[in-house]
Amino acid sequence: MAAGTSIHVTALDGLVNVNSLFTLAVFVGLAWNPWDPNNTLNKDPRCAPGPTVKRDLIAFHVYSFGSFLFSSLVALALKQAIRITRSPTYHPVEMLDRINQNALRVGMLASGVGSVCGCVFLMLALINVVQIKLGTLACGSTHSFAAVVPLLIFVPLGLFVYVCTVLYAFTR
Repeated sequence: MAAGTSIHVTALDGLVNVNSLFTLAVFVGLAWNPWDPNNTLNKDPRCAPGPTVKRDLIAFHVYSFGSFLFSSLVALALKQAIRITRSPTYHPVEMLDRINQNALRVGMLASGVGSVCGCVFLMLALINVVQIKLGTLACGSTHSFAAVVPLLIFVPLGLFVYVCTVLYAFTR
């Protein structure tokens, strides 16, 4: 088998596209000012988040951006490597082909890990957005729990499906 298949290229394309959408979401989140007192729907001062929640919001956005950027750069590098090994002027020796397959698998795994980390950090940032907008979870705000609980169910569930798919592709 060659160093990469059309399935690998399609998977890498999808990864880069999804990472691009999430990176856009991170930029939109960073444009929002969490310190603006008018940016809240919470009227109870006991439920107002402290500065730690606001600092964590920014930090999680930056971590998320870094993770998505890492993932996309690795995926793009792998796509380029596949194109190089498929060019008519490149004639791999059997040993190099095996090494390239292992490098492709490790690269795809690293790119997948970067995307998963980016999603986790983005989810944590969104939890902080909810706490700033609707009140802290420690306060017992029903609106905050109503927003956070589906997030804590669906994002890990989606990541589980994604990780299973990546691991399946990793073993093929």
